[in-house]
Amino acid sequence: MTVPEGRNGSAVGVRAAEGARVIPLRPDGENRRWRLGAEPRGRAVRRPARPIAVAEPEPAPEAEPAAWEQALEEALAFLRRRVEGDYTVDEFGFDRDLNEHVILPVLRPLYRHWFRVETIGMHHVPDTGGALVVANHAGTLPLDAMMTAVALHDEHPAQRNLRMLGADLVFRTPLIGSIARKQGSTLACNPDAERLLRTGELAGVWPEGFKGIGKSFADRYKLQRFGRGGFVSAALRTRVPIIPCSIVGSEEIYPKIGELTPVARLLGLPYFPITPTFPLLGPLGAVPLPSKWYIEFGEPIRTDELGPAAAEDPMLVFNLTDQVRETIQHTLYRLLAQRRSAFLG
Repeated sequence: MTVPEGRNGSAVGVRAAEGARVIPLRPDGENRRWRLGAEPRGRAVRRPARPIAVAEPEPAPEAEPAAWEQALEEALAFLRRRVEGDYTVDEFGFDRDLNEHVILPVLRPLYRHWFRVETIGMHHVPDTGGALVVANHAGTLPLDAMMTAVALHDEHPAQRNLRMLGADLVFRTPLIGSIARKQGSTLACNPDAERLLRTGELAGVWPEGFKGIGKSFADRYKLQRFGRGGFVSAALRTRVPIIPCSIVGSEEIYPKIGELTPVARLLGLPYFPITPTFPLLGPLGAVPLPSKWYIEFGEPIRTDELGPAAAEDPMLVFNLTDQVRETIQHTLYRLLAQRRSAFLG
């Protein structure tokens, strides 16, 4: 590399090759110094315009109707169907439309907020086809049956309606009997039970009857006799599974400490209860205590392998009845051992 010399013959000074800069000549021959990041002096440089991205406005999401608006719309639709007669009632008097829009909504606050019911083993209840739910009975008033119906409708994936089998006293009582029919209940007798099961309905029975629901608080969670096994005969003849159901919490809603037998006879009732709040507090004493409830559905007991003729075998019927009873009793003991408090769970 040739190094230019100065006037005195000395080298002008060598720049390191690495630091050398080559300044390009302008097309017009002018050699101008560019400043980093600056425009050339005296000349306006036109840069290509950048396209400006204009965001298209997003469509406004459709506003969902408020909860009260939806409830009002459903209520008006229900009233219109009632006025026009656009609803069906089956041969037992079951009014599905009335049950879903009136009866169940009345019971849900008790189920969700007062008793805070938790369900266990709901997968044991089949989605379709006939089945017989057999449960323990307690609590002075049959609220356990109603809470079980709400559980099977609201918690089961298929939203199954429980067709409860009740005592004849229920259907002889004014107003209550009519409501029970519309809710889907029918008389606890084998012909009605078998017709329901053969048509694929989910039926429910409480074999303890008034002996269970009216027992004293000292005998709580001790199952009474399950009758003569009529529910087992119905399941055997229709070859449907029997599902044991254990309910904890119902014994504490009305702790029965006594009864007024003369009043019960006068009114034609199986008992007239005395609780810590009733009849001492009058109508206020009819408010149930807010106990914590658990409803567990056990593993189904199959009957289809035994055949319809098994219903005529009294020993087989007795053994199956005892098996269902013992299953429910042991489950009750287990649930009671797990809970810490009757009201806090």
